[in-house]
Amino acid sequence: MFEHEFRLADDICYLNHAAVAPWPQRTVDAVQRFAAENGRVGSQHYERWLETEHQLREQLRQLLNAGSSDEIALLKNTSEALSVVAYGLDWRAGDEIVISDQEFPSNRIVWESLAPLGIKLIQVDMGSSASPEQALIAALTSKSRLLSVSSVQYASGLALDLELLGAECRRRGVIFCVDAIQSIGVKPFDVQVCQADFVMADGHKWMLGPEGLAVFYCRREWIPRLALRQFGWHMVEAVGDYDRKDWRPAASARRFECGSPNMLGVHALHASLGLLLEVGVDQVSHLVSSKVSYLIDMLSKNSADIVSPTEPARRAGIVTFRLPEVASDALFRHLQTHGVICALRGGGIRFSPHFYTPRPVLERAVGLALQTQKI
Repeated sequence: MFEHEFRLADDICYLNHAAVAPWPQRTVDAVQRFAAENGRVGSQHYERWLETEHQLREQLRQLLNAGSSDEIALLKNTSEALSVVAYGLDWRAGDEIVISDQEFPSNRIVWESLAPLGIKLIQVDMGSSASPEQALIAALTSKSRLLSVSSVQYASGLALDLELLGAECRRRGVIFCVDAIQSIGVKPFDVQVCQADFVMADGHKWMLGPEGLAVFYCRREWIPRLALRQFGWHMVEAVGDYDRKDWRPAASARRFECGSPNMLGVHALHASLGLLLEVGVDQVSHLVSSKVSYLIDMLSKNSADIVSPTEPARRAGIVTFRLPEVASDALFRHLQTHGVICALRGGGIRFSPHFYTPRPVLERAVGLALQTQKI
């Protein structure tokens, strides 16, 4: 289903959607049309471009189940969105931030940068308890101001129970921030159910879009409370009224977008999300889960050490594994040389198929991996 949307070279086994995804054909076509139009008539149809941008915000609202597209900002990347939060909150010396010990650097460095303000970062060993959520909750104290977690850990693929964490944060009055880059586009995500205050995710992984464009969800009540650190023509309420001398920030999350939008990226991501919404996120999640189950089953039968969780509720689209007596870096080079596009993460090989990934691609990738046991 929808295999025609992906025209990867025959010698490529693409299992790297947790890093940078290939574009669907409709996205390639959208970018080519946009470029051709720009080269032919420039910005003559800019109003139409703005309508595409409006539609993209609504698509993202649907994917996150946000209450309104006014809670959606279009930023450059996850790191920028995390910085908007980190430097928009009114910190007090002695405040504590809680994260896990498995976070991607984006969700660690930004909080470490607040140390000169007297902010303490607590990194929780999620293996210290039978439940990673309970380990995180146990680290919350009266000084805890914010809990920031990845919905799915980038190396192991561990999916957290965001609803449990969000409910506990709301009960304690702790701000809840979620890096959802390994969730949105691969499994259902609901900002209202998990009660997240802030959610951010780049579009170039599971959303099948380009680099350079990310979603930033800001819960409505937080929009006026985050201090602004960037200013420009695009973030004002009366956007487009260039002669106006008095101004105020937009009432919507657009206030976090200081300058000109990435219109090329907007058209690309709009096309990609159109495909995901057409397939349906529930169906996408089901298809990815079946492919992950197949990989886990085949690798386990051949004595692989599965680093990722094997329970369906604890995973998304990532399978990280090691082979006995085979160095993971050597295995990675072998796979890359033979056209298996994957990643070296968590001390093992990370495979990350998407909903459209054909079974023969999975079979070939596993076969090539197992070859190294005989070399």
